[in-house]
Amino acid sequence: MTHRPVHIRRAVLEDAAAFARVMGHPDVVPGILQQPHTSEAQWHARLTDTLSPGKPDLMLVADLPDGRGQPQMVGLAGLHPCGTALRRRHAMNLGIAVHPDAQRQGVGRALVAALCDWADRWGQVLRTELTVFVDNAHAIRLYQRHGFVQEGRHSGYALRDGQYVDVLSMARLHPNPPSWGPAPAGAQA
Repeated sequence: MTHRPVHIRRAVLEDAAAFARVMGHPDVVPGILQQPHTSEAQWHARLTDTLSPGKPDLMLVADLPDGRGQPQMVGLAGLHPCGTALRRRHAMNLGIAVHPDAQRQGVGRALVAALCDWADRWGQVLRTELTVFVDNAHAIRLYQRHGFVQEGRHSGYALRDGQYVDVLSMARLHPNPPSWGPAPAGAQA
């Protein structure tokens, strides 16, 4: 199978309609912890908050060329603080959604790789956490390929289509955490 080139970029407010389209797709909703029937206005408000200056969140989108060669947003992923507790500043939650028409085309792989790269090299993230429904084997394999390991199972974690469903908690620790090394040669102590 030949994959179209995936372009990863930061989300912008103008992506709100595409967020609603992807996140509200009936085949996407069962795999994420969002409500169905989201609107462009809801996503515009959420993006306005998330993208505001000083926020530590990182929201990325994946574009693929459509039939006319024009970029179309087909996936999104983000890293979000685990909370406001000072002692948890080193941890972020990962969330991702890919439109069904673009799944298994490298979109999820590109988004997770970009988030892990940012977390390791720029975000001061030691620990990246996520939850995934236990029956989402494709997503579990994707996360494992990027260094995530299963840490636990939460029974009856979320309501999905009228049934309580279990999730796995997974996490990835920075593979080579930054440290304070020796001063460069010639530097004064």
